[in-house]
Amino acid sequence: MRSAFIVDGLRTPIGRRGGSLKGIHAIDLLGLVIENLVSRNGIDPIDIDDVIAGCVSQLGEQTGNVGRNAALAAGLPESVPGTTVDRQCGSSQQALHFAAQGIIAGSYDVAIACGVEMMSRVPMGSTFSYEGPEGLSTAFGPKMYDRYPGLVPQGLSAEMMAEKWELDRDELDEISYLSHQRALDASTNGHLENQIIKIPETLDKDEGVRPETTKEILSKLDPAFKTDGVITAGNSSQISDGAAALLVVSEEILNKYNLQPIAKIKSMSVVGTDPVLMLSGPIPATKKALEKANLKPEDINLAEINEAFSSVVGAWRKEFPEIDYDNVNANGGSIAIGHPLGATGARLMTNLIHEMKRNNLKYGLQAICEGGGTANATIVELV
Repeated sequence: MRSAFIVDGLRTPIGRRGGSLKGIHAIDLLGLVIENLVSRNGIDPIDIDDVIAGCVSQLGEQTGNVGRNAALAAGLPESVPGTTVDRQCGSSQQALHFAAQGIIAGSYDVAIACGVEMMSRVPMGSTFSYEGPEGLSTAFGPKMYDRYPGLVPQGLSAEMMAEKWELDRDELDEISYLSHQRALDASTNGHLENQIIKIPETLDKDEGVRPETTKEILSKLDPAFKTDGVITAGNSSQISDGAAALLVVSEEILNKYNLQPIAKIKSMSVVGTDPVLMLSGPIPATKKALEKANLKPEDINLAEINEAFSSVVGAWRKEFPEIDYDNVNANGGSIAIGHPLGATGARLMTNLIHEMKRNNLKYGLQAICEGGGTANATIVELV
């Protein structure tokens, strides 16, 4: 069977909402990442079979097929196609899965899996109408509301996660505090140099990391979604701007260009879960990916579990105590760095493979919860 290899991953610094990246069009930002990814790996762009981009809010500047438009903005030949995927927060992780599946099937030899979200310019939720029952989205339709009358916004799902897994406020704030500290340490110690494209006179490092964050400061924040709740702005992911991309190839392309890949796709999974609880998907997705890879939790050396809310990570780590939390989101997560929805999957994998390479770690796992109650998980093996 053919294998899919990740040669490289690149991303922009992640900007705060309304911050340093707000003046850049989504297509230009993603195009910049793609252009740099292709040039630094010496691939003839004529060999690229597809550009698959994740983007959630496909409206205005982010509509009209982001993948194709970004490929053209990157200067790729007109013969290179592109498409755009929406699997909510896991969109660019799904883009990676589609790219890898195309290579394994023999349909592709070179694919770029990428994603972008400019939440300063196309606000989260701007594609929705909120005139449904109790102010919920009309996207779900009467039959779905009949089946799931308890549908709630994600923030309340995050509260349900905390309640179900018995996560208290102190534990959730601890996850947030560690996210900021780890992100600060990674930036200060130069661990992100190989993965970030500095944007001259605009932004050269992640903008959302708050060095001054303490558990005491976090403890004073009011609940954001429920009067007596435990989820706050401080232990939730940040609304952000950013783009990321991965170069995925076949063994034939490795030989043609004498490329040294960083990792090989070991297994992939996608699952559906209760759309009311919504955010628990990384748990069964991880179990499914481990089963497909014939691995145990203790075999995983490094993991990236998206910090959409701290309760997502808290629940996941209770289910997988065999994986040392020092090796989960080791360079910080979306609480500190930010969560530009369509880009986050590719950002997490970019960090995962570079950190595996830096520390010579064999197996890495990535998992993301997604709106609507789905989740992706990917296991990669260092080459």
